[in-house]
Amino acid sequence: MAVEEEKAKMEFPCNYGIKAMGVTCPEFDGIVVSIVRRHIEDLKEGSISSKQSAGGKFTSISVDFYVESREQLEAIHRDLISHELIKYVL
Repeated sequence: MAVEEEKAKMEFPCNYGIKAMGVTCPEFDGIVVSIVRRHIEDLKEGSISSKQSAGGKFTSISVDFYVESREQLEAIHRDLISHELIKYVL
């Protein structure tokens, strides 16, 4: 399925989950959450989870939130991928 076809299927507002991955460091969780909070005021309790790779070298942070528009979602993605400690965003 093409990315454009997938985009067309999303209806806003909606619940959305995003995952950011990077090299494990003490401030990684806080960086990811602070970037998402720039765009989403109300993150619900339990909406953030963290997992380290088997060797502990990498960390992934998952954040679930309610997004109002495609533009808001694209801004979150753009800000996450522009940070030097964040290597991948899904």
